[in-house]
Amino acid sequence: MDAVTTHDCCAVSSKPGSTPDLVVIGAGSAGFSAAIRASELGARVALVGAGTIGGTCVNIGCVPSKTLIRAAEALHHGTAASRFAGIAASARLTDWAALMAQKAALVDGLREAKYAALLPEYDAIRYVEGAARFTGNGLVAGDERFPAERVVIATGASPAIPSIPGIGDVAYLTSTTALALDRLPRSLLVIGGGVIGCELGQMFARFGVAVTIVCRSHLLPGFEPEVTEALTGYLHEEGVAVRCGVSYRRIRRTETGVALDVAVAGQAETIAAEQVLVAIGRVPNTAGLDLAAARIAADARGAIVVDEFLQTARGGIYAAGDVTGRDQFVYMAAYGAKLAAENALRGNTKRYDAHAMPEVVFTDPQAARVGLTEAEARAEGLAARSVVLPLAQVPRALAARDTRGLIKLVAEEDSLRLLGAQILAPEGADVIQTAVLAIKRGLTVTDLAEALFPYLTTVEGLKLAALGFVKDVAKLSCCAG
Repeated sequence: MDAVTTHDCCAVSSKPGSTPDLVVIGAGSAGFSAAIRASELGARVALVGAGTIGGTCVNIGCVPSKTLIRAAEALHHGTAASRFAGIAASARLTDWAALMAQKAALVDGLREAKYAALLPEYDAIRYVEGAARFTGNGLVAGDERFPAERVVIATGASPAIPSIPGIGDVAYLTSTTALALDRLPRSLLVIGGGVIGCELGQMFARFGVAVTIVCRSHLLPGFEPEVTEALTGYLHEEGVAVRCGVSYRRIRRTETGVALDVAVAGQAETIAAEQVLVAIGRVPNTAGLDLAAARIAADARGAIVVDEFLQTARGGIYAAGDVTGRDQFVYMAAYGAKLAAENALRGNTKRYDAHAMPEVVFTDPQAARVGLTEAEARAEGLAARSVVLPLAQVPRALAARDTRGLIKLVAEEDSLRLLGAQILAPEGADVIQTAVLAIKRGLTVTDLAEALFPYLTTVEGLKLAALGFVKDVAKLSCCAG
């Protein structure tokens, strides 16, 4: 690929005091993606980071949560082994501190290997420690000043705090602090039924904590109703109390912890617990940037407004990742940041495209989705058909004696082009990628039905669901299409 030619000298320099071709604000996954891509294009980069290098995912998000979720699954699977005749097994948590130390070691190792240790490998990237702030004629980071001609903002997001009266007087947990507890509480109230609330709520329940999840509407907004209803039932079966459709009145401290006053169907109710975890989403980290000084527009939540090229209202300045308030997944942040860096250096040639974006919720069973829901398709004016396949019709689930879950496919009425797919299954996170590729390439459910899938796999369920558009799957023999 052609390198940028903004300087006469061909040699790349990253020495302090040299003017970079691109300034990247934020040293998490998005920031590193932008900086590395820019260096590959021959640009000199100033990568500005404040706080712990590596950002949310490796330090306080994906990595620590998923390793603890897997540990909780190991506990549960020991107890659930009795679903096989002749097997009696159990598992128990013996040392929470040891488990947390193992989690911390994993985080430290990945942060070093995938972030800190990478910097010396790129001579064109200079790391600048300090918070960045725009001024009338550029930006300030640490003790240095930079021009604001080409900038990628990738400062991420932080846990949102609900506007419940009394919340400021309560020692609440966030997803960050909940993953760093030095001891497990006896009971936990989770406010929010989204991805974080469902994942951590089930995880703590499997560690032996009495968990109640409350939310204003229902679990996993954005997922198909069949998925949310089924997952709610599975959580209930594990002893998790789920209270949907509540209105929050007030939260307060008690002698034994906290109490949340709510209204359910017009009736007042109080839910008490030792600790409370707020999990209502995340808000962009833009408060200290002084966006107004650079004439950069933001919405009411502080998310930076960008166009299809990820350019802000100020030409030459781009934003990517959670700071834009959309598609808050680490892989989308890295993808967007790479695109933003290219557009900043080469002009607006790459459009941000999320139409085949996968989303995974690491509950058990895992919930995964891509594309449009049935309601979304119809809202867009598309004539849509759908098929729902219970996992009990997938041979893999029968052999594993675990039929929790379902697969739902949404297709265009006439062409049968696949519009959306949702999976609730123990291996749903891996299965969804086949549907991602199908949607990305514009395949039909007929294409899926005619493809070869290995027998006794969960992904075979996609073929069976696709066959459901034209056949009664219950009347097919094994592997019959």
